[in-house]
Amino acid sequence: MHRIRRTLALLVAAALTAAAISAAAVAATDQRSADGTDIVQTAVAAGQFKTLASLLTSAGLAGTLQGDGPFTVFAPTDAAFAKVPKAALAALGENPAKLRSVLLYHVVGGDVMAADVVKLSSAKTLNGQTVGIRVTDGKVYVGDAQVTSPDVTASNGVIHVIDSVLLPKNILSYYTYKKDVPLGANQVLRFTAGKGYWAG
Repeated sequence: MHRIRRTLALLVAAALTAAAISAAAVAATDQRSADGTDIVQTAVAAGQFKTLASLLTSAGLAGTLQGDGPFTVFAPTDAAFAKVPKAALAALGENPAKLRSVLLYHVVGGDVMAADVVKLSSAKTLNGQTVGIRVTDGKVYVGDAQVTSPDVTASNGVIHVIDSVLLPKNILSYYTYKKDVPLGANQVLRFTAGKGYWAG
């Protein structure tokens, strides 16, 4: 009888533990998505991604990044976009396919937090190309852009703020050889081993 009672007690304890773990998991999910603020809404509310939000809308990608996801977005700030020559940005705006290619090069499928990013050497973006990732002197770089503010969470993913606009290989080739898109006097299109960005 004593053995039966002990077995029943163990089963009850196990059931209560499982229920507690399940409840904790649900609570964590609810806490993250309680306000229902998706990636696009989070970016707009931050106030430093106006150019990115506008381009996402122009490219027809805003709705995509408001979907279920999850998505990981390496988001250039307005200051990062300010490094891009106006003529080049305007040319991208007139070419939806290339604009989408650039923007999707900043998006990775899945919920990749900073603790996971630092373990990677590269990540496949939603434009189909791979972007390099490295840690140098304690700083995280995606391509040649530095992550300045990691883990800005949203209901459908996470944003990592970066200080430069990333350029996929096909766009690098396009602007390397396109003579009618001039760079500013103090701007240069930098690229090495297929990684590129505009820098002031």
